[in-house]
Amino acid sequence: MVKDTKYYDILGTKNPEGAEQFKQISQAYEVLSDEGKRKIYDQGGEEALQGGGGGGGEGFHNPFDMFDMFFGGGGRRGRGGERRVKPTVHQMRVPMTSLYTGTTKKLKISRTVKCKICEGRGGAEGAAKECKTCDGRGVVIRTVRMGPMVQQMQSHCPSCEGEGSVIPEKDICKGCRGKKMVKDEEIIEIHIKPGTKDGEKISFEEKGDEVIGISKAGDVIIVIDEIEHQTFTRMGDNLCVIHEISVADALCGFVRVIQTLDNRPIYYRVLPGEVIAHGSKKVIHGEGMPMHRHPSDKGDLIIEFKVDFPSKLSPDVCRKIADLLPGKSEEIIDDEADEVELTALDPNASRRQRGMHGGHEDGHPGQQNVQCQQF
Repeated sequence: MVKDTKYYDILGTKNPEGAEQFKQISQAYEVLSDEGKRKIYDQGGEEALQGGGGGGGEGFHNPFDMFDMFFGGGGRRGRGGERRVKPTVHQMRVPMTSLYTGTTKKLKISRTVKCKICEGRGGAEGAAKECKTCDGRGVVIRTVRMGPMVQQMQSHCPSCEGEGSVIPEKDICKGCRGKKMVKDEEIIEIHIKPGTKDGEKISFEEKGDEVIGISKAGDVIIVIDEIEHQTFTRMGDNLCVIHEISVADALCGFVRVIQTLDNRPIYYRVLPGEVIAHGSKKVIHGEGMPMHRHPSDKGDLIIEFKVDFPSKLSPDVCRKIADLLPGKSEEIIDDEADEVELTALDPNASRRQRGMHGGHEDGHPGQQNVQCQQF
């Protein structure tokens, strides 16, 4: 092992005002954060990297990502390398009826902004002095010995709270008490257009937090969280509704009224003789959700029918129905056939029985899956 510890030593110090030091920190971070390059450096030092193993500092990632990690800032990089403050995200629950008609809601937002009294300096102009505890670096370094190993630990300077400078008490800003930032509240109006979808984002540029050293404030992003409706289910631009009907309705026709999401009564008619099967679906065109880009156009309303069959019928009713309906089946029974009892299926009991007979629900030998064939 080559005893070259230059990069390890560099990461033990910080001097954001020195361009050459920053370049070296960038190179050290790139090498030591990459497992392959770190092995080359451990074995051959900086010369091995420059000889082809690491490119001599070329091909590094964006050094500002590392800069943010070491020196803070609460920002992120936009296109072109511009530093930007992370957005503030709010989730807003909105009923489906409001997403159908469109609405406007107000939201009070609280954010951190630069103090307007001192313009974010924390005190009078030129009053800040270099912190003597950390020599202006913003961090203090202490050496910790763990057996045969010695490790350097760094933390924010407690005297200047990582600022690298301190302001005399007489010069501290009365508005922010030297913190440079203050809390601010504002009410924003959120215009929700008809047809807005669940999860859709509405952005307010530069309405979020401000950060010292970054010119533009962060954005506020509102994420729409649709509240489910008790009657309608949404599928994109379409609406779905389940209508339960009786056997008499399914066979003889009926009329059904629907109250739309904007409180308009509409109705449809099923003519006698048009048999509605259980689970069948019908469509009413143009009565779904408004299309977001073209609110005057709407999706479809899909109706799924559930036929409510009676649990029991009297023998007299059965005879009347059999006389009226075609297709009553008659089975020829052999004299030697045994009659058995037909009972309701209990899925839980069936699983318990399979377990008693060595069956497994994960498909292993012994399981007896019930499969029915239609005749």
